[in-house]
Amino acid sequence: MAEVAAANGDTLAAASVETSAVRNLVLDEFEQRVWNDPETGDTLPYNLFVPKGYDPSRSYPLVNFMHDAGATSDDPLFTLKQGLGAIVWASPEDQAKRPCFVLAPQFAEIIADDDNNTSSMLDTTINLIKALVEEFSIDAGRLHTTGQSGGGMLSIAMNIKYPDFFAASFLVACQWGPELVAPMAGNRLFIVTSQDDPGAFPGQNAITEALEDTGATVSRAIWDGTWTAEQFRFAFDDLDAEGARINYVSFAEGTVIPEGQSAAGASGHRNTWRVAYAIEPIREWIFRADA
Repeated sequence: MAEVAAANGDTLAAASVETSAVRNLVLDEFEQRVWNDPETGDTLPYNLFVPKGYDPSRSYPLVNFMHDAGATSDDPLFTLKQGLGAIVWASPEDQAKRPCFVLAPQFAEIIADDDNNTSSMLDTTINLIKALVEEFSIDAGRLHTTGQSGGGMLSIAMNIKYPDFFAASFLVACQWGPELVAPMAGNRLFIVTSQDDPGAFPGQNAITEALEDTGATVSRAIWDGTWTAEQFRFAFDDLDAEGARINYVSFAEGTVIPEGQSAAGASGHRNTWRVAYAIEPIREWIFRADA
């Protein structure tokens, strides 16, 4: 019979162990709150990670993660459970190197659509971030946004409407009207798509070309989604050496698709963020804007 070690050092038969509670050691560190925006009239549930040992005499950055349309829900925890996009920034390993606040709003409506429309949650989220800057010792010059699919689309729309608000943005598997993106040409952007994504890949090709037409410099690379952490590090260093403010990485065809899974439908789209948020050098790059 299998045995397990108890927290007090005792050895117990697995069959005799009764589970009374389950904890997710990162997810459970987020506070659940609600923002009632006096300007838009919206009510927005959100999750907030406050760095352990928070010291009001220090100044901290903030990362705002916004989920995709598939996670639209009344469950305030849905965005934390779906993948790495929110919780990776709050992991003990990341916090030890890069302590920061992590904001993860939970939207109960579609926040951005394929016709380049956004809901009032764009301004509601911006207003929430401003309120958090007032409540905590968060540096208004070290705000960052990221999102996958619809959340990345809203991040783009935020950068267009408020081009000076975020120090850097990490845009994953998303697109927007290329004719609209000129206001964010001077922003620091790290863009990741998959060549198996029928929307975001051609969409970001068009966006980066439009940004270059306004004078922006874009560095491009094709990566393999199956690489090891060390291989991603080498590839990142090569791309980073070019010194561009905008980096655009596409994963080669088939490389984000798990073995045995079809590439049909939205598989290439959804699996992009599974790989993208696990690449530590990109997360490091985002915070470099704070230096």
